[in-house]
Amino acid sequence: MSIPDFQTIMLPLLKFCSDGQEYTNRGAIDALAKEFGLSEEEQKQLLPSGQQCVFENRVAWARAHMKMADLVQNIRRGVFHITERGKDVLSQAPSEINLRFLRQFPEYIAARNRNQDLREKEEENPSISDVQESKTPAERLEEAYMTLRENLATELISQLKSASPNFFEKVVVEVLVKMGYGGSRKDAGQAIGRSGDEGIDGIIKEDRLGLDIIYIQAKKWENTISRPEIQKFAGALQGKRARKGIFITTSDFSQSAHEYVSAIESKIILIDGQQLAQHMIDFGVGVATDATYELKRLDSDYFTEI
Repeated sequence: MSIPDFQTIMLPLLKFCSDGQEYTNRGAIDALAKEFGLSEEEQKQLLPSGQQCVFENRVAWARAHMKMADLVQNIRRGVFHITERGKDVLSQAPSEINLRFLRQFPEYIAARNRNQDLREKEEENPSISDVQESKTPAERLEEAYMTLRENLATELISQLKSASPNFFEKVVVEVLVKMGYGGSRKDAGQAIGRSGDEGIDGIIKEDRLGLDIIYIQAKKWENTISRPEIQKFAGALQGKRARKGIFITTSDFSQSAHEYVSAIESKIILIDGQQLAQHMIDFGVGVATDATYELKRLDSDYFTEI
């Protein structure tokens, strides 16, 4: 059973509170999760931002849309109940409640029309809400963000592959320092790219105090890196009596390479081109901020009168 979209949730949510009693948001979420037969894993599935559960977000938006249509009403923070209109709707035994159904209510139309961009889109294509709005606004925003991020990662990998080996090493240093390794930028710059022997490209401090040393292999490759290359690196670590290593590449690693590092005693972290690009984005290496948006919510505590 996949997680239902927020339109599918509307009718079950209205039926859940059909007795007119007051219900908490948490109570509704738990009851609906059970009704839809969601597993614990599905209930815990997060939006890409990791800030909210997908199902909780969809229940919240189902409730928000029905609130705009005056089918449910908030009593106080986190508590709601069904309205007389909501009871009347249920008495008609609808087969489903979706955005098209809600448009019969003037209050809902008025609420939606306050959003000028959405109104213009619906005038161009009246069915757009039913086709494109099966996802909540938060999901659509995060989906757009992830698409932009993936495109940026692709561009970064392309740039890294076309860069010189020295520049690639510079990028590796910048990323590791931004992540908290290597002590100072100067220390890290002197360490990496200096060794070049026995399958090791450089060394870097694990922390600013230098309590441990991490050996690094940085390869600007096109082809998939297989197990023999990792074995060579692991052998080089043993020759240095080292316990930790990082193998960074612009390409990727074979399944056998991943299986090998998980089976040996030495701790070797494999960072492929896609992961390196994501770290560059997260830690601001080789990227610039184009725009910043703040998502704000109502602060219910502010309006609590004591």
